[in-house]
Amino acid sequence: MRAASLALLLWAWESLRAFELVEKENIFQKTPCPAFLMFDNAAYLADMSFELPCHCKPEEVLAVVWYYQKHLGSGHTRVLTDFDGRVLTEAAQVRAGSDMLVRFSIRMFSLLVFRAQPEDSGLYFCGTQRGDYFYAYDVDIQSSEGMVATFRDKGEEPFEDEYHGNLRIFTTFWEWTPCDRCGVHGEQWRIGLCYLQSPHLSPRYRKTMPDVVSCGSRALSRKLRDAARDHTPELLVQSCQEPCQKRKTDRKGVLAIYNYVSKLGSRPWVPQVPIQFHQQRLGHGLVISCPGARPEHAVAWDKDSRHLYRTEYLKGINRSMRVFIDHGNHLHIRFTQLSDRGIYYCWRQGQLVAGFRLSVSARGRYAASLSDPETRAVVELTLMGYLLITLVFIAIHVCRCCCYMCRCCPSFSP
Repeated sequence: MRAASLALLLWAWESLRAFELVEKENIFQKTPCPAFLMFDNAAYLADMSFELPCHCKPEEVLAVVWYYQKHLGSGHTRVLTDFDGRVLTEAAQVRAGSDMLVRFSIRMFSLLVFRAQPEDSGLYFCGTQRGDYFYAYDVDIQSSEGMVATFRDKGEEPFEDEYHGNLRIFTTFWEWTPCDRCGVHGEQWRIGLCYLQSPHLSPRYRKTMPDVVSCGSRALSRKLRDAARDHTPELLVQSCQEPCQKRKTDRKGVLAIYNYVSKLGSRPWVPQVPIQFHQQRLGHGLVISCPGARPEHAVAWDKDSRHLYRTEYLKGINRSMRVFIDHGNHLHIRFTQLSDRGIYYCWRQGQLVAGFRLSVSARGRYAASLSDPETRAVVELTLMGYLLITLVFIAIHVCRCCCYMCRCCPSFSP
């Protein structure tokens, strides 16, 4: 009996020790740092945001420092932290053209890059303040300038692969975005970045496929990069249509009333999304951004009840376009005209998220027009106020006349 009890206690003790060992496990203990520093190749489109994890570090290192070099072995190395890992930047605070250090952030040993630009391409090192490197990336930010759009509905096809001896230049496409609108005809697209396959690559760069890296990788010689210079990123677009998901707050009775009122010719139903007001000078340019949208998101624009499809409004289709959508999903209006007044709605990932009410002023003053929703609203409120005052005035005098005729009220004569 004692032997059985002793065996049970020993088994329980070993179980507790095993449990204690599991609790002390660290993710960095499972990923030992390589003895020879390698570079992971990663490619993104300009204005995208991404994360570079520090996959390995010694357990005693409590804070990492990220370094940046334009080329391997270059004398100039830029430090992207404050040496304590406390550099925090919110994506909402980053604007186009912000300084390089403003667009980086350190969180849980990972480097976050907001709205990356082509000049941010280079080598990124995860290390310590003393300059010890643990992990590294070869980042290629490809410019959207000259990006070629291909429309499947028009029978167009992407570029074919280019072959120059044992050199192959091709496009690698990302996954399709969801439909940019719901309930109506919409569009979806996929981004394609330039890649290159060659046996003459540096062995220090880690590839996802044998002898394949992005066209701006530091694993390529200058000669190979020049050969792929004319191969720009691509955008493949096709039509789609998906039903809208019913929200819990929607009620069939309320929607039926809205439809009935619309059929009677009353004010049409307005989407229940936040609407921001903006007044623009006549003849000046304007750029509208969709809140929370990124270049890889499915973003669509509508003006009032008219859909602005990419097949007609994408940048580069027509050089003389005054209103167009760029590859970063921004809506551009050149030389604002009075006809640009209205509400511009923004779709993100298939859901209507925001509206922008645009008013156009001439010569520094607001040019009022009944075609403007703001002007119509002011006129309606003013007329309703006058009508209410008139009804109250008439009601008071009718009551006084009734009291005088019936002699049931005291005289009101002075």
